[in-house]
Amino acid sequence: MFSLQGLWRTICSWMHFLMGCISKIKFWSTKVKQECPGETEEEDCFEDDFGDSWESLPEGYQLICKPSALAQWLLKDIQRLVLEPIHWWWSRWPNLQTLIQHFLPPDNALELARENLQLTDGGIIALDWVVGPRQSVKTRRGTNVTDNPPVLLVIPNPFGKLTRNVHHLCLLALEKGYYPVIFNRRGQNDCPLTTPRLQDFGEPEDLKEAVDYIRYRHPSSMLFAASEGLGSGLLLSYLGECGSSSYMTAVACISPVFRCQEWFETRLPWFYEWSLLIYQKVILSRYFTALGEVVSTGKLFGSNSLQELHETLHCQCENRRLSWDSYWERNEPLRDVDEVAVPVLCICSMDDPIRGSPQTTLPIELFRTNPYFLLLLTHCGGHCGFLTESPVAWSHEVTLDYFRSVTEFFRTEEKKKWFTRRRNSNLMTRLRRPTLQRRETAIYKDLEEEIFSWKRSYTR
Repeated sequence: MFSLQGLWRTICSWMHFLMGCISKIKFWSTKVKQECPGETEEEDCFEDDFGDSWESLPEGYQLICKPSALAQWLLKDIQRLVLEPIHWWWSRWPNLQTLIQHFLPPDNALELARENLQLTDGGIIALDWVVGPRQSVKTRRGTNVTDNPPVLLVIPNPFGKLTRNVHHLCLLALEKGYYPVIFNRRGQNDCPLTTPRLQDFGEPEDLKEAVDYIRYRHPSSMLFAASEGLGSGLLLSYLGECGSSSYMTAVACISPVFRCQEWFETRLPWFYEWSLLIYQKVILSRYFTALGEVVSTGKLFGSNSLQELHETLHCQCENRRLSWDSYWERNEPLRDVDEVAVPVLCICSMDDPIRGSPQTTLPIELFRTNPYFLLLLTHCGGHCGFLTESPVAWSHEVTLDYFRSVTEFFRTEEKKKWFTRRRNSNLMTRLRRPTLQRRETAIYKDLEEEIFSWKRSYTR
């Protein structure tokens, strides 16, 4: 029987053999706090950009964060993970890892139960609850996890394509006892478009209503969230705008893009630029008539870059005219980053061909100064790739283990607080006891004197 995974492994084995015959591959891994050549310029040395924030992890993985109790806890937990060495021939081909995760079909199709949620303005978004394959669901005996499983909200990229990466993350989450649900924006992934407007890049209002509905359906379940690529912009905007009222326990962003205005203005390599541009035009062509009422469809479908298409669609509507800079003042993901009150793990690679150069695209100062943001950085992985010997991303295992670790940390902290309160209350009781005893002794003596006087008078 034909097996896509078996064929993939065969191809990988042969390619690995041929590459080994052609030349001897030199595998390279990062050293902790690697020193730069003394005579080279500082801007050419990547390690200088990160300073002393590097933490040692196996095989070149680095955790960059502000020192805190949560960071210490996560560092110990991540070090216990078996992160496979990056010793495969595709480790030096980030474009190949990116193409595999975005263009190859998934091994197993998801079984989805869709709910269309009507918003306050009449628009519709879709929530796809992952209910299968059934053999992936594991029942945990002796606990109530099956009754109230944690909900994992998955936010895919804003182009409307459910990639192989999203499929595998949902399947693995289902196996580990989560209840995954995929957020679909207006008009994407067969979600009907009932209003002549699409969701802005970083506008979190639709996501807020989706979270409220999820909490209504599962009031006793913990809520986690994971995003893919550019979909992280919406998630970070939501966290910044909601602050401590986000109702989320922990969040993970896989290959996020932080400076999105610069990302649109700096064109991608031609293959990625035109692939995303053509794909988005195909999706928008379904709503040609509806969009023609508010935007110039000729200019929209004749655009030659992602920036031109996005600007035409969101900034040059007949009922709303905005400048490009004004639009991003409202939609930049990190505009309210100081209000984020939820642990956020960002998994990135230095060779990401979509995000761009790490020296200019990674806000390292944010991870150094904000205790809620943690960066797990690797030298190889591409964009949402992070493949191992089998075509399965290790970032999914790390993401779900991170959620488990954060949950255990919060429970441990709650127990510590409970024991501290109990110890303090016992200490206060002990401090009050001698005073109470002295008061009781004085009262008893007075009472004894009264009783003794009464008896003496009675005997006379």
